[in-house]
Formats: sequence, structure tokens, C-alpha cells
Amino acid sequence: MFPPAVQEQKHRGTFAFPLEFHHVDKTHPRYHMPLHWHMDYELIRVLSGQLTLSLNTRSLVLTPGDVALVQEGVVHGGVPKDCVYQCIDMDLNEFLRGNVPDFAREGATVILDATFPQGSAEADTIDRLFDTVQTEGTGYAFLAQGLILQLVGLILQNHRYTSSGEREARSMRRVRQLKSALAFIRKRYAMPVTLEEIAHAAGMSPRYFCRFFSEMTGRTPIDYLNFYRVERACERLTYTGESVTEIALSCGFNDLSYFVKTFRRYKGTTPKQYRKGNAV
Repeated sequence: MFPPAVQEQKHRGTFAFPLEFHHVDKTHPRYHMPLHWHMDYELIRVLSGQLTLSLNTRSLVLTPGDVALVQEGVVHGGVPKDCVYQCIDMDLNEFLRGNVPDFAREGATVILDATFPQGSAEADTIDRLFDTVQTEGTGYAFLAQGLILQLVGLILQNHRYTSSGEREARSMRRVRQLKSALAFIRKRYAMPVTLEEIAHAAGMSPRYFCRFFSEMTGRTPIDYLNFYRVERACERLTYTGESVTEIALSCGFNDLSYFVKTFRRYKGTTPKQYRKGNAV
């Protein structure tokens, strides 16, 4: 469900039902949500613990019962704390089938509300959608589609969006620069990467880029690079039979002991212990 820190190209679900549901806890290889974006809409529901969700230049703290809506193209990532959460990724345009509201039109300059108050009609509809998709009862696909259309109607009816202005336009320029840096990291993470190269990809000097990247992500560029490498290693440890050494080398670490030390710093355990506890 969480793409590799760059724009994702995969299709959601099936052609007839373009939606995917994911239940995420500490055993999930992408428990920590790397920064990424995609051209689908994503709903997130927190069941327990806390999830700090970043959306472009904003940061939201979600607690049990909170739901969030991630608009297409928004750079987002999540830092969970003893958290269990669920995600629905959906191709909204396919569900709307030509009945496109203003906020979903190409070139639209509106920003949807990212969260809805608990007990609101929107939040209740999102809860029903999650419950419907999770249980997969008889006719659930039709019920889910109806709830998605109801949610869109409520967003329009209650004007849960704002028009973007000059301030948002400046913010989007910064987001585009961040996307360039993230795309470079995604493409080159398996190879030696320098701060100067990442900064160049964003069109900035290394000194200014470090401040910019930290403001946007809460991490230094090299810290994020190592974090991303470890996240990709977690996937390989879970889904492949490659040795720890092979995984270290394929994820940009040329020294096994440094890989183990870095992995432990982010995950609180060794790669071998992680594999043992997350075997599928």
C-alpha cells in the first residue's frame, strides 16, 4: 500500500473495483509510511495509538477514531507510535465515471479538508466505508461504491474544501522541489549517494537544501536516505529469501556491520530478528 517514496504508478484493486484496503500494525513491512505521492485518493483511519501524518507542508496528529483524506498528488508520510491504522487507496475518477466534481477536475485549484470532526457526516461515512470493505460481506463492492459517492456529495454539500491562493502556490513550488529530491532518492538509493547530488536534483545548494529538507520532512537528507534504505530492506526481509548480506548490498549499504547498526537504530532490532518476527 505504501509506495517507495515517489509517485506510484500501480493500479488499485481491479478495473471493476479500483480500491485496495490495508490493515497496518507493527508487523507490517511498511508500518512506517515513507514519503510518497500518487494520483489516487487515500483514506486513513487510526484504530489505536498515534499516527503523525505529514501532508505536503502540514503535519497532523491522528489518534483513535480520527480519519484523514489524502488528496491526489499530495506528498504524504506517516510516523506511527504504538499505532494500528487502516488505509483505503482508491481511483476516485473510476468510481465517479465521468461525473467529476469541481475539486477533481484537471487543473482544479482547491484543497480538500484533510480531516473531519468525529461524529460528522463525513467521518461517519468514512467509518462505514472502512467497515464495509474490511468485512467484505455480500454486495460489499456495491455498498462501498455508494458510500464513496456519498462522501463526495457530503464534501460538496458541506464545502469541505478551500480555493488555493498565492500562499498555496508558493507552497506547491516547495513541494515540487521536495518531490524531485524524493524521486532521486528512490531511483538511486541502492547506489552511493551524496548530499550534493540530492540537493542538485532539487535545484538547490547543499547548505540551503539541508534546511529546506529538514523543514519539510523533519529529517536531514542523509537521515531520510538511510531510513528509506532500511524500509526497503524490511520489504525484502519479509518477502524474499535473500541473505541479510545480499539485502544490505541491494539497499545501498556496502558494509554489513553498518547496515545492522543502522537497521537497529530505526527498527530497534536486528535484520535477522526482524525477519523471524515478520515471516509470511
